[in-house]
Amino acid sequence: MTAIETSLDATRLMDSGHRFDGGRRWQASLELGFVSRDGITRMARARHQGPLRVQRPFYPEGRGAEGRPGPCHVYLLHPPGGLVSGDALTISARVEAGAHALLTTPAANKLYRADSHGVAWQQATRLEVADGGALEWLPQETIAFDGSRGEQATTIELAGSANCLGWEVLALGRPASELPYVSGRIDQRFRLTRDGKPLWLERQPLDPDHPRFVGRWGQGRASVQATLWAVGLPDEREAVEALRERLPASTRWAVTVRHGVLLLRYLGGERNEAWALCEAAWRVLRPRLLGLAAHTPRIWLT
Repeated sequence: MTAIETSLDATRLMDSGHRFDGGRRWQASLELGFVSRDGITRMARARHQGPLRVQRPFYPEGRGAEGRPGPCHVYLLHPPGGLVSGDALTISARVEAGAHALLTTPAANKLYRADSHGVAWQQATRLEVADGGALEWLPQETIAFDGSRGEQATTIELAGSANCLGWEVLALGRPASELPYVSGRIDQRFRLTRDGKPLWLERQPLDPDHPRFVGRWGQGRASVQATLWAVGLPDEREAVEALRERLPASTRWAVTVRHGVLLLRYLGGERNEAWALCEAAWRVLRPRLLGLAAHTPRIWLT
């Protein structure tokens, strides 16, 4: 083999992710688009690269009381089941006017321990909803293993009267296996805008060595956290009161409204409790926001 051939082979390895520094990348992306045709939401675009897929669209809700077709349910599939050092996942979805999509996942996402070089993973989610569209973003929980290092960024762009309801549930470590999250770092970013105007901007570093992680003014050593948002509620105050009345009373969660964004937060130590809280809140908020009773995606029951 000549020196040139050896150099070319090395370049191919570098390009494919077989390297051991911060430049290593195994990329995967998924781009979805939803439109309304004849009053029915259709998945008009599904472009992927790497191990990200979707199952066929489902319409389990049929037609509502007013004869309107139900939303399009789509399950996002990531066959590896988690992120390792060097992974770079990008998910984008756009819902056009008159369309209504519900996106979820078949299982928990796992963030594995970084390799010996400390190479981070990346995950970026971009959700766009046009004027008159509606999107529900309801992924199952994420579990971060001890030593995981990476960046999560969620961007939500709404236009006009667009509605959006979603959540993120994150469990740090595996306490049941006596493997708590005691090392690593996860940087979370949220950005939500309407017509280009920022409504909710947040950055949260999750680092066990940072005072915020242990301080009662911050994480307070909690191993599970969840954030639920709802944008477009016609009566935000009534929705908050309904949540306070119907959800189990606890000091581990609170709800507020800022700039038209209802935010419900959970901070505790039980992954199942956080999930149950978000699902119960969804059942309260969905009829108020979207005029539809909650319909459990069947993938959650398998």
